[in-house]
Formats: sequence, structure tokens, C-alpha cells
Amino acid sequence: MRHDSVESGVISSNHMKIFIDSANLVEIEEALSRGFVQGVTTNPSLLSKEPKTSFETHVGKILDLINRYQPGIHLSVEVFSRDPEEILKQAEHFKKHFNYPNLSIKVQIGWNELVTIKKLSDNGISVNCTACMSITQAIMAARAGAKYVSLFWGRIRDGGAESESVPLRERKAFDYKDFDPAFVTKSVRALLDVGSIPSEIIVGSIRSVMDVRDAALAGAHIVTVPPKFFQDMVSHFKTDQVVNQFLTDFSGWLAS
Repeated sequence: MRHDSVESGVISSNHMKIFIDSANLVEIEEALSRGFVQGVTTNPSLLSKEPKTSFETHVGKILDLINRYQPGIHLSVEVFSRDPEEILKQAEHFKKHFNYPNLSIKVQIGWNELVTIKKLSDNGISVNCTACMSITQAIMAARAGAKYVSLFWGRIRDGGAESESVPLRERKAFDYKDFDPAFVTKSVRALLDVGSIPSEIIVGSIRSVMDVRDAALAGAHIVTVPPKFFQDMVSHFKTDQVVNQFLTDFSGWLAS
């Protein structure tokens, strides 16, 4: 993997990719059909909003859409347990059942989960370590073998208002900089690059189009975006003005 250099405190993201963060089949199809999405991420909360069916059936329908529009792109599905043995069991079942080469299993960060991440990685299963909020969490997950580390941009920012009463603050586990998602993302990217660690950063918990922009500029390899932001990402009032002017001028020329 080729890594880009740090210049003036800004990490350029080589070939930054956009994923869709959704379990809704209509939203996924609309994005895939337009060609700009290079991956799909899901989680238990997103799946719980969809019509009741089995987990395997719904994910199978997502894979059907991927194979129809963009075969081979990334798909992350998340385990729904904190028990290490159950996580291993679910991950191995998902890998075998879906039989999709570019499937990653999302495992939450945690002390016990690091053992699980290492076991899965050693067994050739791609792990997307999710719910990372700090630099040290992401680096530990990457060192344990996670192919992807998912930083939660919006929730990192939220943590600043909640941190005063958290015991970890008293133990100097973090300070104010740790609640700046751009600082966290830039720092993780720099440490991955310097250490030649072959993990990629996925930034999620996106709250606005500006978050997408800022995450990309901070060095995220991938930004996974709720579909409600896609139309704003491709829209601009000046574009509308210019296109309308072109069409108006040309229609006037045709009529003359």
C-alpha cells in the first residue's frame, strides 16, 4: 500500500473512497446505480430500521444489489455480541454463509475484543474494528490485525461535552485534543503511515457534508456516508445558476 506524506500538518488521502452507510435496499440501490460508491457499511441499528426478516436474508439482498451494479466492492457487516466466542462464531458463519471475497466483519474495539480481532485476522478474515473514538484505540486495533479502523467523527466531537465526569479523564487518558475528530484522524493516519501499518481508516458518524469534506482532508482513506447527504454533496447553487444561464442563452439563440 502506498502512503502519502504529511505536509504542513495536512495528510493527503490517496484515492479517498466513499462508502454508503445504510441497510436500506432502496438507498443502497440508488447509490450503487450512480457508480460513486465503493463500499457499503451496515450495523445492527441500521438493520433494525428495516422490515423484519433474518439477518442472512437481508444481507443477501444487499449482496444481490452489489453484484448487480458493482461486483467486488467492499461490504462490512457487524457482529451482534460482546462475547468473544460468540463473535468468533458469528464471524466465521458470516464469512462462510455469504462467501463474498470483499466482506469485512465489524468487531467493536475493546480489551477482550483485541484477542478476537487477532484470531480472526490470523484466520484470514478481514476485520473492520468499529466504534473507535481515540488514537490509541485505532492503533491498537490496527496492530492486532484489523484491516480497517472505523473512527466515529460525530461521536468523537460529542465526547468533549460529556468527558468532565468520566473517570478516564482523571487518569489523563485524554485531553481536549482527543475530542477534535480532525486531530484524531490526522494523528491515526500519520501513525499508520510512519509505522507502515497496512490498515485503512474509515470515518463514520457523519453529520453533514462538511464532515465528509473535513474527514477526507484529515486523511481518511474512506468516508462512509448516510445517504441523506448525497444529494447535497452533488449540488451547488452556482452550478444551478450557470446551467440555467447556458440553457437560457442557447434557447434564445435557437429562437432568433
